[in-house]
Amino acid sequence: MSGVRSPLRVTDSIIVYKPNANIMIDPTIKIENIVASMALSDHFDLLHISSSLENADYDKNKFPGLVYRIKDPKTAFLVFGSGKANCTGAKSIADVDTAIDILSEDLTKLGYMITSKDYTVQNIVAGASLDTELDLDAIAIGLGFENIEYEPEVFPGLVYRIKKPKVVVLIFRSGKLVITGAKTQEECEFAKMDVWQQLNNLGLV
Repeated sequence: MSGVRSPLRVTDSIIVYKPNANIMIDPTIKIENIVASMALSDHFDLLHISSSLENADYDKNKFPGLVYRIKDPKTAFLVFGSGKANCTGAKSIADVDTAIDILSEDLTKLGYMITSKDYTVQNIVAGASLDTELDLDAIAIGLGFENIEYEPEVFPGLVYRIKKPKVVVLIFRSGKLVITGAKTQEECEFAKMDVWQQLNNLGLV
């Protein structure tokens, strides 16, 4: 992590917060989207499902999967004939759990056997703020070009890559952050605190 000591320590998949008197920022983040994948069964008849459920759309000429939408929580699934599915749009793990329960119940009513509701979180996108304006040119120099991508004529934000956990943070002049690539909320919080500590050590916040 750029050789700068972080207030958070990552040990395997466990993230531990280490209090630091210099930290004056709240680790709060806001999850905007969770993408999760799962294998619900060993086979689905997508034509049967699409003709039976009002909130299901399927056009095999455009896409090999069926789109199943839920209003509350506002989520969507891509369901495949193999029995696998991807969930997107959830803003919490609880939303993912609820959405899977709803889809599973609808499919069970159609005669399909749901063999597992286990899932893997593939990506979490979260927003955060450092509550101060930032000098991206100075940050690019301070963090080292091996850790960042910054082309203001192409994209207004600075791309900062954290190696462990493998997370990408988009940093904007307004102090807003977009965190992506995380697998847990704790990793998102870690990313925000890591950015703050790096900039604090450089005297840029």
